[in-house]
Amino acid sequence: MLFIIGLGLGDERDITVRGLEAVKKCDKIYIEAYTSLLSFGLSTDGLSTLEKLYGRPITLADREMVEEKADQILSEARESDVAFLVVGDPFGATTHTDLVVRAKKLNIQVKVIFNASVMNAIGICGLQLYRYGETVSVPFFTETWRPDSFYGKIKKNRSLGLHTLCLLDIRVKEPTLESLCRGRKQYEPPRYMKINTAIEQLLEVEELRGESVYNEDTHCVGFARLGSEDQMILAGTMRQLLTVDFGAPLHCLVIVGETHPVEEEMLDFYKLTDGVPRQNDSETA
Repeated sequence: MLFIIGLGLGDERDITVRGLEAVKKCDKIYIEAYTSLLSFGLSTDGLSTLEKLYGRPITLADREMVEEKADQILSEARESDVAFLVVGDPFGATTHTDLVVRAKKLNIQVKVIFNASVMNAIGICGLQLYRYGETVSVPFFTETWRPDSFYGKIKKNRSLGLHTLCLLDIRVKEPTLESLCRGRKQYEPPRYMKINTAIEQLLEVEELRGESVYNEDTHCVGFARLGSEDQMILAGTMRQLLTVDFGAPLHCLVIVGETHPVEEEMLDFYKLTDGVPRQNDSETA
């Protein structure tokens, strides 16, 4: 059987009891390392922390392994119990849906164990989850590649009065262009987009498109390390959030739509006070 197990957002302790029981009985355990990360990262020390709690050796599965060697993982799952660990929730990224589809086509049993993800944890700021529109991804711009497909989606959401969750780019083990040309892969250092960068890119696209979808005075909520003990949640205009150092990754951003009075009341707890962020790192449980 193939177990796809969500780990939650904080650290190794956020796995569910059902998830931990499944991990402990599996013969092989993989953890994906390219759609998100836990608070301590997925370095050698981080893996050791997981292995100590879970009582099993863990194989780090980067994008290349999952995309190029998925057949190996599925072959093992045909003969024994294999766990595929996902930071957040198993279906928070479409990549994992593909793995389930491939397993089912091979008549391999699949069991999914859910957990918290950014898609529901953002509710902590008080914006009601059913008042969100389509989620968008904001990629890193380069000198020659500045995609803006997210702009039309944000425009549609705002025309309906809906909030927009912006997931910010994560680039882990990305081959350099030079190494691809040489046929011998070398990798860029890991990069995690910050809220400040995302806002700068959003405003750049608005200036180019000029459709008045949002501007520097548009209200947003910035989240850093959501679900961790030192999480940071801050509400303010794009202009205000540009000046804030949100610290270590991961970051995400919500563009606020029309709000209900109850939403406004909750957002007040996270607004900048005299230009200084409130200390709100005690909100996790």
